[in-house]
Amino acid sequence: MNIIKSIVKRVNLTGILFLFIVLTFAEEKIAGQNIQSVFNIKDFGAKGDSAAIDTEAINKAIDAASEKGGGTVWFPAGNYLSYSIHLKSNITLHLDNGAFLIGADPAAGKGGYDAPEPNAFSMYQDFGHSHWHNSLIWGENIENIAITGNGRIIGNGLTRSGRETPGLGNKAIALKLCRNVTLKDITILRGGHFCLLATGVDNMTIDNVKLDTNRDGFDIDCCRHVRLSNCSVNSPFDDAIVLKSSYGLGFPRMTEDVTITNCSVSGFDIGTFLDGTYQRKNYDQVPDRGVVTGRIKFGTESNGGFRNITISNCTFEFCRGLAIETVDGGIIEDINVSNITMRDVMGAPFFLRLGARMRGPEGTPVGKLRRVSISNMIVYSANPDYASLILGIPGFDIEDIRMNNIMILAKGGASEEQAGLIVPEKENSYPDPQEFGKIPAYAFFIRHVRNIEMSDIEIRLENEDRRPPFILDDVKGSSFINVRVQNSTGVPAFILNNVTDFKTMNCGDIPDKKIDKAQNLKL
Repeated sequence: MNIIKSIVKRVNLTGILFLFIVLTFAEEKIAGQNIQSVFNIKDFGAKGDSAAIDTEAINKAIDAASEKGGGTVWFPAGNYLSYSIHLKSNITLHLDNGAFLIGADPAAGKGGYDAPEPNAFSMYQDFGHSHWHNSLIWGENIENIAITGNGRIIGNGLTRSGRETPGLGNKAIALKLCRNVTLKDITILRGGHFCLLATGVDNMTIDNVKLDTNRDGFDIDCCRHVRLSNCSVNSPFDDAIVLKSSYGLGFPRMTEDVTITNCSVSGFDIGTFLDGTYQRKNYDQVPDRGVVTGRIKFGTESNGGFRNITISNCTFEFCRGLAIETVDGGIIEDINVSNITMRDVMGAPFFLRLGARMRGPEGTPVGKLRRVSISNMIVYSANPDYASLILGIPGFDIEDIRMNNIMILAKGGASEEQAGLIVPEKENSYPDPQEFGKIPAYAFFIRHVRNIEMSDIEIRLENEDRRPPFILDDVKGSSFINVRVQNSTGVPAFILNNVTDFKTMNCGDIPDKKIDKAQNLKL
């Protein structure tokens, strides 16, 4: 630095500026930094006028950046209509404030999206999970990519389908077998079947992204090392944040090492989350004829399984509750859920399901669901028809469940007739609480479970309910410690059927008990 100072003293102002530029460039080269260029899509012919189709210009900008070893493809303010955009390695798509990337409608007769690529294993998962190229933005076998900025993606021309008519697109962003992916600060409105389908993607960061969409929000499928934080997802007609492990790659691949934190999910009318009106007028238009969806879920594509998942500090509002499901042979294990608030829960607050739909190659064994911890939860105004369900199937128990420090305020109001209903097994059905109909318990129905502990639980009713808070059926090893419940006069707190090794301790009006075996016992 002394040498530099002595030189500066001997040159004029122009020389100082020139020397600064040279030295800066030299320092960056010495440090090995990759100085990436910015490629303005308007320099490649994009109009951004809401009329022209800018697909070719956008892809030209990406190609030019790729030829230079990578760079930022910049969308300045404007309304860019486009069909399929082809991501490449070392590319950042940056949507500036006021930039709108709009999925064009093939019905306008100005082109269409890329065709869905062949997939020999498409029979094992839904159409949307079997194809990636029929999307607004897609990338395959690439690395070091990002989509950033304060702009917005609008999927007006996207659909949930895409198989019947050539040229249709059904996803906003689709990534297959990619590495080192970042999505940050963008907003998506109406993202088609999926706002994001990421399959076989490793090392992915999603931060401060807002979705207000007509079907799924984030689908994290067969992915490893994912960090999803500070995101808001409104998806009344499908799942908001959903972890999956499909057979779309042609082999089972586990989804593992995933963190979801500081996120909100909801089921308000489409578009009313982003405009801040939070309307609830169209809740009865859900495609599965159930209640609004908008939840965090594991499954339903579950061939590969899930491991090492942490969900924390999230809110659910006007949507279904948390669902953890494996029905296609995958193993779910080592799951930690904590610090969750649910308000106006339209479905079961907690739904843990081990089933045997077995949509996968012949001979696949039934999966496992084990080692799940759920703690520090508040549930307000839960739907009276859907109690929390923890359901294995005969011969295949859910194992090692811990639930701690949970407060539930249920709406209640069910009749004695509902208390007498039988819950079907539905071993091979689609896994969703509504498949089981109205539930004869108002808080928890637990069946085919081994080793469950519930501690520091408080359950209250808004209205009188003739159902018990707990029904246990074929449960081996259960402990209820400091569990306080509100039950109507003459209604038991527990109904135990085929239950072994049952224990209560410090449960208010319920005496401390240790029961080796119980059949049709009421407490």
